Amino acid sequence: MSSRVLVLSASVGAGHTMAADAVAAAFRTHPDVEEVMQLDVLRTTNEVYRLLYDDGYFALVKTVPWLVGWGYDKSDQPFNMARALKAWDRINNLDTVRVIKEFRPTTVVCTHFLPLRIMSLLVSQGALDCSVSAVTTDYDFQGLWLAGAFTRMFVAREETRDHLVAIGVPERRLTVSGIPVRAGLDAPADRTALLRKHRLRDDRPTVLISAGAAGGDYVQAIVAQVRRIATPHQLVVVCGRNAALKASIDAQTFGDESVRVIGYTTEMPELLAVADLFVGKPGGLSSSECMAVGLPMALVNPIPGQEVRNSDFLTEEGAAVRCNYETTVGTKIERILANPARLAAMSSAARRIGFPSAAQTIADQVLDDVDSSLWITRSAQKAMLRVAEAGHPLEDARPARTLAILADAKTGMPVAVVTDDEVSRVDDYFDGRLRYGEEVLVSLDQLSRRNRLALRVRPKTDPHLLLVLRRLIGDRSGVALRVERTAGV
Repeated sequence: MSSRVLVLSASVGAGHTMAADAVAAAFRTHPDVEEVMQLDVLRTTNEVYRLLYDDGYFALVKTVPWLVGWGYDKSDQPFNMARALKAWDRINNLDTVRVIKEFRPTTVVCTHFLPLRIMSLLVSQGALDCSVSAVTTDYDFQGLWLAGAFTRMFVAREETRDHLVAIGVPERRLTVSGIPVRAGLDAPADRTALLRKHRLRDDRPTVLISAGAAGGDYVQAIVAQVRRIATPHQLVVVCGRNAALKASIDAQTFGDESVRVIGYTTEMPELLAVADLFVGKPGGLSSSECMAVGLPMALVNPIPGQEVRNSDFLTEEGAAVRCNYETTVGTKIERILANPARLAAMSSAARRIGFPSAAQTIADQVLDDVDSSLWITRSAQKAMLRVAEAGHPLEDARPARTLAILADAKTGMPVAVVTDDEVSRVDDYFDGRLRYGEEVLVSLDQLSRRNRLALRVRPKTDPHLLLVLRRLIGDRSGVALRVERTAGV
């Protein structure tokens, strides 16, 4: 059957959109895909909401970055979002929902947690019947990404997968894909020809500074320090759309033939291919592009929260150094350039952790998935939050409400995460003693009858559990389920 693919992002910075571009391009190569639509959900909402979500975030980054870090940590636990904020999101995304419904997708991929929350709600309400996958865009997992209903989650590295399994997410619903980057980054390149094209020498290392995101005075200080490095080198400074910054650095480096200053460019893949060291912020996408081509990084001025976490990972793996002091950036870079063996080792480490084919991996897996959503009941969500807050794996949580998995008895695929209490309720509803590893047939007729009785007679019944069971049946007459322990138990 031909797929109608919807790729949703939110333009809070460029990274989420770049990831969406890469994934959409990969889907367009598949013959079984009828149509691919990309939608930035902040373009279909009202201006006030958009400004608060996008411009408001970067205003905080610029003026009170510590508050951004506090907010990241505060929202790092799953299923911990205030109800008022959820309602605020719903009210301001009514037009977004209308556009999504009009497209009638069979497959949805989200590269930001805001559209993921929207899609999870629509699927939970039965408003759409489609697969919903999440593609995380930083190396560490942030709690806002975990939704009550999704088909698959793509994460950047194995440790992230292990963390999610430890708090109760079924491993079969997780794929370590890496962060999606534009296609062809790792394609063989004629380095000599590219150096000639960009007027660069082939007898000295090239330092590539991504200046647009890091900001004016800070970048000018870095450029001044790098120019004083004694080790022979050449410098390329990319300023993006920041015309004022480009003019300042042009004036600062006037007459220096070892420096090239560039504004907005579509040739970044070529510059990544010829560079020997990248200097810039550790955004998820920029870091992943560097790793895909084996380009070591010198990390500067990370945003508290996700970028600090990214830098932790990159330095831990030996692919980057972090410059904590503005005054010593040049010193750190010189130590790397003066030691070719160290630079080569960093390049090998970068290539080892890179995922140049992540976008294709995601598209292939999504189209191969034939399973319905994974549902996490509200009781299970609360239990997962407690485990995450405790900071240790599910099996070590004391006291803990044990989590369980309902799996499709035919395929073995996990279809719901529930609690032990809810397992006993399923047993009450559906005849006989239900034990772990055994099957139970949940029929539509039985559920409908017991649904009414339970809501009237059993005050402790969780209506959300009944809703989840109803969604699992779908348009079938019933479904055979098997109860399993989560991997962490």
